[in-house]
Amino acid sequence: MRLVDLQPGETGVITKILGHGAFRKRVMEMGFVRGREVKCMLNAPLLDPVKYALMDYEVSLRRNEASMIEIMPLQEWQEHEPDADKAEKKATARHDEDASHAVRHDKIINVALLGNPNCGKTSLFNIVSGANEHVGNYAGVTVDAKSGHLNYKGYRINIVDLPGTYSLSAYSPEEQYVVRYLRDETPDVMINVVVASNLERNLYMTTELIDMNRPMVIALNMYDELEKSGANLKYKELGAMLGVPIVPTVAATGRGVHQLLDTVIEVYEMKHPDTRHIHVKMSPAIEAGVDVLRADLKADSKVPLHFATRYLAIKLLEGDPEAELLIQNTPDHDKIIEDRDRVAAEIKQEVNEDVQTAIAANKYGFIQGALAETLEGDLAHEEKTTKIIDTVVTNKLFGFPIFLAAMFCIFWCTFEVGSYPMEWIEDLVSWVSHLVSNYMPDGPLKDLLLDGIIGGVGGVIVFLPNILILYFFISFMEDSGYMARVAFIMDKLMHKMGLHGKSFIPLVTGFGCNVPAIMSTRIIESSSSRLITILILPFMSCSARLPIYVLLAGTFFPHHGATVFFGLYLLGIIVAIMTAKLLRKFWFKADETPFVMELPPYRVPTSKAVMRSMWSKAKQYLQKMGGLILVASIIIWALSYFPRFSFESVPQSYIDTVLAEMPESDRSDKSTEEIDEIILHTYQQEHSILGNIGKFCEPVVRPMELGWQSCVSLLAGMAAKEVVVSTMGVLYVGDDDADALSERLKTPSPLTGKTPFTIPSAIAFLVFVLLYFPCIATLTATIRESGNWRYGLFSLCYNTILAWILAVVAFNIAKIFC
Repeated sequence: MRLVDLQPGETGVITKILGHGAFRKRVMEMGFVRGREVKCMLNAPLLDPVKYALMDYEVSLRRNEASMIEIMPLQEWQEHEPDADKAEKKATARHDEDASHAVRHDKIINVALLGNPNCGKTSLFNIVSGANEHVGNYAGVTVDAKSGHLNYKGYRINIVDLPGTYSLSAYSPEEQYVVRYLRDETPDVMINVVVASNLERNLYMTTELIDMNRPMVIALNMYDELEKSGANLKYKELGAMLGVPIVPTVAATGRGVHQLLDTVIEVYEMKHPDTRHIHVKMSPAIEAGVDVLRADLKADSKVPLHFATRYLAIKLLEGDPEAELLIQNTPDHDKIIEDRDRVAAEIKQEVNEDVQTAIAANKYGFIQGALAETLEGDLAHEEKTTKIIDTVVTNKLFGFPIFLAAMFCIFWCTFEVGSYPMEWIEDLVSWVSHLVSNYMPDGPLKDLLLDGIIGGVGGVIVFLPNILILYFFISFMEDSGYMARVAFIMDKLMHKMGLHGKSFIPLVTGFGCNVPAIMSTRIIESSSSRLITILILPFMSCSARLPIYVLLAGTFFPHHGATVFFGLYLLGIIVAIMTAKLLRKFWFKADETPFVMELPPYRVPTSKAVMRSMWSKAKQYLQKMGGLILVASIIIWALSYFPRFSFESVPQSYIDTVLAEMPESDRSDKSTEEIDEIILHTYQQEHSILGNIGKFCEPVVRPMELGWQSCVSLLAGMAAKEVVVSTMGVLYVGDDDADALSERLKTPSPLTGKTPFTIPSAIAFLVFVLLYFPCIATLTATIRESGNWRYGLFSLCYNTILAWILAVVAFNIAKIFC
């Protein structure tokens, strides 16, 4: 709780001082330090300020100042402290012991990880917290804050991985998120991750963090690359110069992580000798303007306490929208803005360039000066391997063929290689099914287990190997740095679509799952390009559709599965391109957003990182099996199971119709009991709740010569596309056996002599599944990320109508040749 929440007469113990700079220093000098008891005496007549008692004297604080001091109620502190001391000793002996339940509040350190994209920040987060967040070797992988924690030497360290940004200018969604997080959450210590082999660019953001005057540690990551270059950095001297401790790390191997955590604790305890506040000095004209604005900000008592006045003054000079937002409701807002405009004009006149450019130039000048004194040798060594590979993969003649060949290889491995472990899982599920069938008494519960749970979930889980293979290749391309080159070679095509190269990264990520791909569109600075990318992403065939492709391609195109896969993915891309062009032409205005993206050096992904990513996706898939798909399968089974009918309740006219439609050969081969069972099963399916729903919607799929069962399966895909296969299993065979379902789809019905699917109808079904409405999770992500429910409605209607048109066209074309 905060000190402001303490009621008159209540006593608390101070656990943490938030805020920064002069405020933090002033209240600590007054005795507001960790572990000190403080009592709320009374409120002023207008409730502000509040009088507190500590150290045998009384002091008044405004409520906004009291809100920056964290406390624990005295009784809770006294009850908690003995256990915390034991936990501290235990955790000090072995830092990874789980003693978090007994850690005092003043032993909790909130840490924020900040840095440029591709600096190894998320790798460091995974190493420190043990989390399984994905790591990609291109800008914008982390598009939201990921949190984790660890217990280390008596402390619980809460760590947050913030989006990668090149600065704190608050123009892009990532920058805005980071600035607001630092403003609202006030972390105890910031870890600024910088790339050791690219210091000049990475340290620009460091200078902005220094302006904030927050406790900070610099993680000099990828230090092994600096050592290989032959350069020598006197990082201790550089840290002393910046007033920030510097710790060399190699996140890929865990080198330096313990030293980094030790330094975080020292900085938190204010015991590190290198920690001091400096000013990144700029030209006299700029410094004079900063001083004017700092005076204005200090004079205004309503200016928030979350940022140092120097930082706010510099950001106001730069015209930063987030800084202007912070002061918009203050009494002196008009005067501050007036002074800002005046001094900005004076600076421009004196230095002969705009303020933003002048400030950036001065900061880079400071960085160059610091490196000149501490860096020996040249970091700008030539990446020979990267240069050689880029001459091939980004070549205008070979770039596209190599990318297409790589995608075809991925699809071939997904279909062919994945078929072997798929058979093993099928055998396992079949064994479980036969076990239940043989040893469990007949009844609704047995039917639920066999037809609903095992038949539904078991029919989908067999495709886990295919999904893992697909994610393995996507992860490898991202981690190696090749994905950034794909964005580079695709920029011109993206530009013709009205987008730019960065849009291609979410589109490729969409092959895995559309939901995180939609979230990753935050890396796109342009609002219109971002919205277009969101709307066309559902046409990127996600891994949830893989079970359907594997089932139908394996059934009707057993020797051309990779070609079918490649054709479907290519069709989705073509439809996405055409949709983007239409949206840009008729809906969104022209947008010329420059393509600026880092091309990182190629790195060999570690097996640990790739396996971690694969396990993360496998866990998500298995959780979906045990959650959404299990529930959906049970609901679908129940809708097909009820109401129950007996053979006596079947109308004679229905029996006569079925017998008339049944081929003579089947009637002569089957006993009367078998024929009665077929009639009852058919009547049960057609007149169940699910059957009535399917018949109502059947006219939609009739032009593709599909039955009501396929219509119901498509509707079930609203929950998750994997449910399409489990629904087909329940409706067509009532079993988990994928081979049985495959055989049933191409076997003529004993009633009508017609097969549920033909080659043309299978093609139409595949096209429809590729393009029709997204799942609920994707629609939700679309609405949330676009900020408008109309975009979700557009995606639902447009995608489904387009899917139906193209599926019917595909059916009629296939019918000519098949």
